[in-house]
Amino acid sequence: MGVEKIVVLGDSISAGFGIKQNRSWVSLLQQRLEEKEYAYQTINASISGDTTSGGLNRIDNILSNHSPAIIIVELGGNDGLRGLKLKTIKQNLLKIVEKCEQNKSKVLLVGMQLPPNYGFVYTSQFSKIFQSIAQEKNIPTVPFIFKGFENNMKYFQDDGIHPTEEAQIFLLDNIWPTLQKIL
Repeated sequence: MGVEKIVVLGDSISAGFGIKQNRSWVSLLQQRLEEKEYAYQTINASISGDTTSGGLNRIDNILSNHSPAIIIVELGGNDGLRGLKLKTIKQNLLKIVEKCEQNKSKVLLVGMQLPPNYGFVYTSQFSKIFQSIAQEKNIPTVPFIFKGFENNMKYFQDDGIHPTEEAQIFLLDNIWPTLQKIL
């Protein structure tokens, strides 16, 4: 049967924007899986700048090419930064989750939060999308991938958005406890 696969479907946060690819949290995940003797191959299908609609357009190919046991969906941040309709973001994420479930892939949904300059109503409703989908579809979620270091700018590149190389372990540590439960 071979080694089972974990696909990470994400944006620049998971693509490792601005750092060496072998230092991204996804690469660190593969190392951790090997250290802990989990027989999984990690495939990073993340693209910088990707949105939920981009992920939705790519998911069928990803599923047919890789037949992953687990898909980590880390999308939505770019949609929010572009001020897209919350309903559209949620619908796209739901469709991605449903396609993964039809493929018998377990889904881990990774949440994001927006900077406060997008207004309280939009940012709070945006943050609730991930928890809402997780409850609706009964899937695990990591509420906020930057939890614990979101206000410490030394862990962000000069753009103030993308985590530095040294912050990648925090991203992994935020995802790992939830992921480990479904491995």
